[in-house]
Amino acid sequence: MGRYSYTAQGSRGQITSGTVQAEDEESAVESLRDRGLLVLAISPEKACGLFNIKKSGGKVSGRDLAFFGEQLSTLLAGGLPLVRALSLLSEHSENKQLCQVLSSLAGDVSAGRALHEALRKHPAVFDEIWVSLVQAGEISGQLQAVLRQITAYNESRENIRSKIITAVSYPAVLMTISLGVVVYFVTYIVPVFAEVFSDFNLQLPFITMAILAVSHVVVKYYLPVLVLLSGGALVLRSWIATAPGGLMWNRIQFGIPVLGGFLRNMQLERLLTTMATLMRSGVSILRLLALLEASFKKNLVFKNALKQATEEIAAGAAISKAFKKTGAFPSLVTEMIRMGEESGSLSDSMAVLSRSYQDQIDQFLRRFSAMIDPVLILGIGGVITVIVMSIFIPIFQLSQIGAN
Repeated sequence: MGRYSYTAQGSRGQITSGTVQAEDEESAVESLRDRGLLVLAISPEKACGLFNIKKSGGKVSGRDLAFFGEQLSTLLAGGLPLVRALSLLSEHSENKQLCQVLSSLAGDVSAGRALHEALRKHPAVFDEIWVSLVQAGEISGQLQAVLRQITAYNESRENIRSKIITAVSYPAVLMTISLGVVVYFVTYIVPVFAEVFSDFNLQLPFITMAILAVSHVVVKYYLPVLVLLSGGALVLRSWIATAPGGLMWNRIQFGIPVLGGFLRNMQLERLLTTMATLMRSGVSILRLLALLEASFKKNLVFKNALKQATEEIAAGAAISKAFKKTGAFPSLVTEMIRMGEESGSLSDSMAVLSRSYQDQIDQFLRRFSAMIDPVLILGIGGVITVIVMSIFIPIFQLSQIGAN
């Protein structure tokens, strides 16, 4: 005996869902028909991802969503009904949480809900951009094409994220190991030599006195220092959580030499890629801007600019003029928007500009990867050299005294 999940229509047209036990699927269908139900969907009930559950805690990644969008588009293009396509993807999902979500989607859609309404019930997995794009696809009858656009959008976001992680992973490991070495020197090696130097009453050089002072503070007062640093971090985080603090923090980030330009380009590329995807899917400009404003809630510089632009456009202003008036966007962006408006191909202009910013991001990451390693090696090597020299200079003085 096996258990089967089903969605069926009753004699009065009502939709019901549930489970039934039977020898096989045909027996389950016959059992439901005997009860006067018209079976709309039925599938064996089993644990999600039974054979290949990822050991990632069940989190749905951008890669998982991109794969889901691509597979769903393929199944729909092959003529498979939406409910059956969702059920199949649920049965074969390797991600436990996504499997459960897709199973819920299949149930909701089979009960008569639109797909975008079913997606909205899972905000932790599908954000408002996903929901709006699917809604536009359902309204226009181009759900398959929109799903392919969603897939391309998610893949673009994940590719950039992967490149950033790759670029910073090795420097982060190197920095962690090097800081561990420095801490070991300061907390264990330097105090030993400090006692030796104090026994001989040497006139220590400034560099040695500075290192000994740092070592003394770290060893004797590490707990108050940790509390002070933790408190400072909490205060900073609380300040950033406020609107004025968050806005100031974003401006400080954009003003950092070299890195600030990269951070700004990252935000611009995300803005332009999202705009192009939403426009191509048929989302209205005011709805588009509202979605963008919500997606930039952690960057108040762009969020406030988009809010201002939305108000201007709602009052009848051209998109390019509204964006230019905010002062938050480079002239290249506003000019490309103006050219797109005049030519009637605004989404294409946004796509071209987003690819330009992607190229700039790739170029920066390649240069960063090439330069950061020698910079870190020189910097950390210099710190260790200073610590070692601060110890060996007094030792050399002691050897001179012994020789005399």
